[in-house]
Amino acid sequence: MSGFWSTWVVVLLLLNVGLVLFLFVWGQIVKIPTEPDGTTGHVWAHGVLREGVRKLPWWWVVYSLVGVAGAIGYLVLFRVLGWTSAGELQRDTAASEQRLEATLAPLRGLSLGQLAANSTATSIGHRLYLDNCAACHGDRALGNTALGAPNLTDSDSLHGVDPDSVMTSIREGRIGTMPGWGAALGVDGVNQVASYVLGFSGVTTPGDWREAGKARYESMCVACHGVDGRGNPGLGAPDLTDKTWLYGGEFGRVAESIREGRTGVMPAWGQRLSTDELRVIAAWVLAQGNEKK
Repeated sequence: MSGFWSTWVVVLLLLNVGLVLFLFVWGQIVKIPTEPDGTTGHVWAHGVLREGVRKLPWWWVVYSLVGVAGAIGYLVLFRVLGWTSAGELQRDTAASEQRLEATLAPLRGLSLGQLAANSTATSIGHRLYLDNCAACHGDRALGNTALGAPNLTDSDSLHGVDPDSVMTSIREGRIGTMPGWGAALGVDGVNQVASYVLGFSGVTTPGDWREAGKARYESMCVACHGVDGRGNPGLGAPDLTDKTWLYGGEFGRVAESIREGRTGVMPAWGQRLSTDELRVIAAWVLAQGNEKK
């Protein structure tokens, strides 16, 4: 805090404490003219309510004195002893970082697989996950089809579920783009391809649509998803033969993906979090998949 603002805080505090003390003392000694019945003569509600004059209750006096003492104590800490809330925050942050360093240091020699089986690592990773990842993937890592955020507890992943791939996804982020084919296919073509694609995972769709969609799929989609529809982790092209759908597996959602295309962005956390923090988050994610298996 600059010298100007520091002085401004002190001046405001002194003015407020001085005003409070003045009103407090003045309220104790001032003599208010009263009527013989002990009231001021002010009447409200057609004579029902009359304004009385009473001494301040003891609890109000004590409460006020405690408040004044606290304000003076704050002034002493702030101006005389040099205490500031910013300094307090820095000290608490440094102490927290020291405790975290002492906890993480023994974990650095462990592999991601070993960390996934370490309760200390997964406990810290879960907290960091909730702070940084749960907004998209949910607090239980079950994903969100409205956002295209994948379920992190299953065995399906666009870029692989091995420890190194999971770590890379968290550290460097991922960008996936599915082009929109609505203009090229038209309404009927989109429905036909959606029918054929859903057939990969055993969904029953009209036979004539599937037949027509097969030819369109083979001319437009195999480059990424493959002839058998099993996708390509190297491209981030999803496997169409399972029942895992980033944006929902209902016919309308699949048709929307084909027609409009999709663009999914997983932000890179390598610039925000340390390597230790990234590793324990990856360990917690891996542990969720192991637990579900």
